[in-house]
Amino acid sequence: MNAAIFASIGRLHIVAIAGLGTLTFGWLMTGQRPWLLAAVVCLDWFIVNLLNRAVDLQEDLANGITGSELVASHRGRVVIAGAGLLFGSLAVMHVIMPAITPLRLAYHSLGAAYNWPLLPGKTRLKTVYAAKNLASALGFMITLFGYNLAQMSAANTPFAAGFGWPALAISAAFFLLFEVSWEVIYDLRDAPGDRAAGVRTFAVVHGEEVAMRIADMLMIASAAALLAGWLADVIPWRLFVMIAAPVLQFALFRRFVAQGLTAAHVIGLTWLGAGLLAAYHGWIALGLPGVSGPPF
Repeated sequence: MNAAIFASIGRLHIVAIAGLGTLTFGWLMTGQRPWLLAAVVCLDWFIVNLLNRAVDLQEDLANGITGSELVASHRGRVVIAGAGLLFGSLAVMHVIMPAITPLRLAYHSLGAAYNWPLLPGKTRLKTVYAAKNLASALGFMITLFGYNLAQMSAANTPFAAGFGWPALAISAAFFLLFEVSWEVIYDLRDAPGDRAAGVRTFAVVHGEEVAMRIADMLMIASAAALLAGWLADVIPWRLFVMIAAPVLQFALFRRFVAQGLTAAHVIGLTWLGAGLLAAYHGWIALGLPGVSGPPF
C-alpha cells in the first residue's frame, strides 16, 4: 500500500484538521498546547474514518475514491483493525486521561450511528437529510472543544488571559459553520455516489447550484461570527485572525467551481485548512508580529 492510498483510506486530511484544531483551540483556551489530547483526537478520527470506508463502499466505488477497491477486498480486516484500535485505546487512555472517556464514548457512539444502521427503521445518520452534516459537525465539537474542556476541568486549568466563555462560544460557532461548509463541499464531490446509495445530501435533494449557495452562506457566516466577536471586543486578536481561513476558502471554492469541482480540489481545501493551522503555530513559535495584538 502506497502513501497516497493509505492517506485516502484513513482520510488523513480530516485527521490532520481534527488534530491541529484540537491543538489550536486548546492553546487559545489555555495558553498551552495539549499534544497528547491532539494525538488522541487524531486516533479517534482515524478510527471513525476507517470504519466509514468499510461501510461506504457502494458510494465510494461509484465516486472513484482512491483505495475503495482495496478496502472492498479486505473489508473484514479493516473492521477488525478499527475495532481493535478503538477498544484498545479506550482502555489505555482511560488510565491516562479518564476525564475524556465519557466524551470519547459519546463521539464513537455518534460515529457508530453515522456509519451503521442503528437508528429506528435500520437507518444510519448519514442517510438522514441534514442530520448527516450536523452529525459530523457535532463530532468536531465534541473532540476539539469537549475534550479540551474536560481536561481543563479535571486539571482545574483556567482560561488564558483574554479568553473566556463568550470567546469560546464565538470559537465554536465559527468552527461549526466552517466545518459544515466543508461537509457540503464534500457532498458536491460525492453527489453521484450518494444519489446511487440513497444518501439525501443537499446536493442530491436540492441540486448542485443550491448546495453551492449553501456552502457560500456557511463560509460567509463563519467569517461574520469572528468579525462580530472582534467588533464586540469579546474575542482576542489571536482568534480573529482565523478569519483568513473562510475568506481564502471562499475565493478558492468559487474558482474551483468555475473550473469544475474535482476530488483533488475538495481534498486540497482541507489540506489548506490544516496548513493554515500549522502555519499559525509556526508564526506564534517565531514570535512574529500580530501574535498578541494587531500589527498596527
